[in-house]
Amino acid sequence: MEHKNSPVGVFDSGIGGLTVVKELLKIMPFEDIVYFGDTARLPYGSKSNRLITRFSIENTIFLNSKNVKMIVVACNTASAVSLDYLRNFIKLPVIGVIECGALAAVKLTRNKRVGVIGTKSTINSGAYSKTINNLDPEIKVFELSTPLLVHLVEENWIEKDITKIILKEYLRPLIENDIDTIILGCTHYPLLKEQIYGLIGEISLVDSSKEVALLVLNTLNIQNILSTRKEPGTTNVFLSDMHPEFSKWAKEFLGKEITADLIDIEQHGLY
Repeated sequence: MEHKNSPVGVFDSGIGGLTVVKELLKIMPFEDIVYFGDTARLPYGSKSNRLITRFSIENTIFLNSKNVKMIVVACNTASAVSLDYLRNFIKLPVIGVIECGALAAVKLTRNKRVGVIGTKSTINSGAYSKTINNLDPEIKVFELSTPLLVHLVEENWIEKDITKIILKEYLRPLIENDIDTIILGCTHYPLLKEQIYGLIGEISLVDSSKEVALLVLNTLNIQNILSTRKEPGTTNVFLSDMHPEFSKWAKEFLGKEITADLIDIEQHGLY
């Protein structure tokens, strides 16, 4: 019973992963969640694979110190680089965003032409193409780096005309390649869903945050470790550095006000 009521642990290189927490809270309101954002060491995308894996291990050790029953890697870069290592490192279920988005796209596509938008590091890793083609080798994957979108979200320029212009320019080559499904390959991008829907017509949109939440729920069910409580769970947020705009971003990503505690993540490391 105690293990069932342990929290779900979620980490990201920043606070974009709070979009995953938002989806978790929607479908699992009785679960406690511990979130760690490694804001002192972002972005992960410019780091070596060795360093990204080391950071991911340290993040996992910290979450494990909070007695979590599962690790959710809400960072696309860490999912691409470190997921297999983490699964060997810790005896807990470990779920990543890339596999969830890829599986949803494979189920959705009808013409076997899938587009992916993400940050440079995620796209350069080729992780979505590899994962999708492992599931269905016949699918043609078009991956597109769209780094400006993160900054537009963080500046809260979601409703501005310039954002719609940039989105239209970014999405044009995908639409011209006759894709019928687009994966939002960054935890910031779900905040742009309305604007993207207005530009893509009948094309299906995969929100990895939502897909991760569904897989978490399914995994907890299968392993019989769903919370047995009848009152709403708690959400505790920890950061490795406090950004002056945290409150604004957290409200944008999570949809509610929340406070965060600072920790020295390297104290939880291997070195």
